[in-house]
Amino acid sequence: INRGISPIYEEGLGDLLCSCVNGGSLRASTGYEEAENTGITFICVGTYSGSEGGTDLSQIEDAVRNIGTLLSRKQGFHIVAIKSTVAPGTTERMVIPLLEQVSGKKVGKDIGVAVNPEFLEEGRALRCFLKPDRIVIGESDRKTGDILEGLYSGFPAPVIRTGLATAEMIKYAANAFLSTKVSFINEIGNICSKLGIDAYDVADGIGCDPRIGRKFLNAGIGFGGSCLPKDLHKLVATADELGYRPRLLESVIDVNRDQPSRMVEAAEGAIGDLKGKAVAVLGLAFKPDTDDMRDAPSIRVIASLLDKGASVRAYDPKAMEAARRTIDKQIEYCESARQAIDKADCVLIVTEWDEFRDEALYNGRVVIDGRRALDPEKARAICDYYGICW
Repeated sequence: INRGISPIYEEGLGDLLCSCVNGGSLRASTGYEEAENTGITFICVGTYSGSEGGTDLSQIEDAVRNIGTLLSRKQGFHIVAIKSTVAPGTTERMVIPLLEQVSGKKVGKDIGVAVNPEFLEEGRALRCFLKPDRIVIGESDRKTGDILEGLYSGFPAPVIRTGLATAEMIKYAANAFLSTKVSFINEIGNICSKLGIDAYDVADGIGCDPRIGRKFLNAGIGFGGSCLPKDLHKLVATADELGYRPRLLESVIDVNRDQPSRMVEAAEGAIGDLKGKAVAVLGLAFKPDTDDMRDAPSIRVIASLLDKGASVRAYDPKAMEAARRTIDKQIEYCESARQAIDKADCVLIVTEWDEFRDEALYNGRVVIDGRRALDPEKARAICDYYGICW
């Protein structure tokens, strides 16, 4: 980072990182001592969740302990803001008691604590950060909220100030709703496919209603990534702990879990038994414009193809290295989409990268489109077979 090299791919991030480092406004450190000369510390570490919704808070605990040790010898008011996604009540039950214990100081008097969730879209993170649709500040006290609101004074967005647990819940509720929209349109799409109806036309029609909106209504093989699956499982687990069964959210998970398998079923319907067949998988990241492989649908698609005896030729413009670290299966990684397609019996479009939208790539091929990357009419005119999985 201090050399201006981004460890991840995100559109525009490399150039902005270089600009900030060269301009002296950003410096990375592996120690906590840097925080001694600052007034606000944001905790942005990971909170891994397993498939059953269990959350690992060890990184947050480590960060709080180290910050608390630093604050024990620091003079003046200091704010600790939690950006990491944590279940409602975590900051009050775990962060504040631990911070007070280690620092020997009192929250609300010597220390301010806030929950300041992020609502970034991977692939558009910089745009979302610089032009947010809202800023949520959960505050331990008014002074802390005032200081954080002042920090964001240059951002063109409404500021919502709440209690700590409410701010934590806003993040979970937002991601649960977006997940629900995706599984909803996939359920509708699955029904539409049996009726010969284009699910995208249906989405356009209902999306004009401002109460519904068009975003997150693209039928396909489901959602993945670092946030939606993790947060949805955690919210369901939290509800279960409280003695409430969230049946709608459970159904959202079930639909999303099963959706990638429909792509493989569509391939079988097109070319028959997959044993011994070569299948090209285009797109490995969970969405375009990122190299993130976390909970990517491609992982489940590839596993199913291999279980059925197919050989897999895979390509992604940005996620090849991440895929090699994530997919511990014997597949062939190709240097281009054209190389992956060459000699393949079937092509699966798993991630809708722009370079996969060229219908000429698939001339005379069997194509299963999992993301509506191609125009169906153009694809059917040029492909030996064009199908969708919903």
